Amino acid sequence: MKRMLVLAAALVVATACTTSKEDLKKMLKDNPDIITEAIEANPTKFIDALNNAVKIAQEGEGKRREEDEKKALEESFNKPLEPQLRADESYRGNKDAPITLVEYSDFECPFCSRGFSTVMELMQKYDGKIRFVYKHLPLSFHPQAMPASQYYEAIRLQSPEKAWEFHDRVYKDQRKLQNGEAFLKSIAKDLKVDMNRLAKDVKSEQVQKRIDEDMAEAAKYGFQGTPGFLLNGIPVKGAYPTAHFEGLIEELKKRGKLSL
Repeated sequence: MKRMLVLAAALVVATACTTSKEDLKKMLKDNPDIITEAIEANPTKFIDALNNAVKIAQEGEGKRREEDEKKALEESFNKPLEPQLRADESYRGNKDAPITLVEYSDFECPFCSRGFSTVMELMQKYDGKIRFVYKHLPLSFHPQAMPASQYYEAIRLQSPEKAWEFHDRVYKDQRKLQNGEAFLKSIAKDLKVDMNRLAKDVKSEQVQKRIDEDMAEAAKYGFQGTPGFLLNGIPVKGAYPTAHFEGLIEELKKRGKLSL
């Protein structure tokens, strides 16, 4: 009821044209029962008016958000973001491919498992024409995300190919992350990595530095949740379906920014 009174008063003040806003505010302050009596006398009308005002506000906000998103997308086509691609970067697919897909991800995030499926579909559809780079954005409220990232990077120091296998195994059996480090170790053993070296590297400064750099880059580009993607520098925030990425690729082709 209190919220309704506030909204009703706002409507009266905003729509009145015969009395100044200052006079109306004073009148309502001195005689608050005016609003209460008006609502009680015409409850349906007030509810309809309030609902209509909320609807108009929501539609306006939706349009503004849509316009802002279109503007941001246009800006990204004209000035794509540039992720750091290191000299020792691990690529999945053709390392010289015209399409570069970078993902900032969290091994424990359920939406990232959807992102994993989308990436695999894109890798198949654009086989030979796309390269994929995995970057880390372990979220603080996912306790197994950072350890999984550390294991990935420690394994990558031994074998990029085995690191990709580790990546796939974790996402395919993501629920087993609840078993903690035992699950991560079991995958590493299956992959026949050097477990003594792994134990040393997994907590190393080198591994943590790489993860921290990925997280800093993600923050720089406005990725606060996961997954986040850059498709030839075009940001995609969230687990969008494959068709969304295909649309971006087609738009890049139309604009002459991509040739397949």
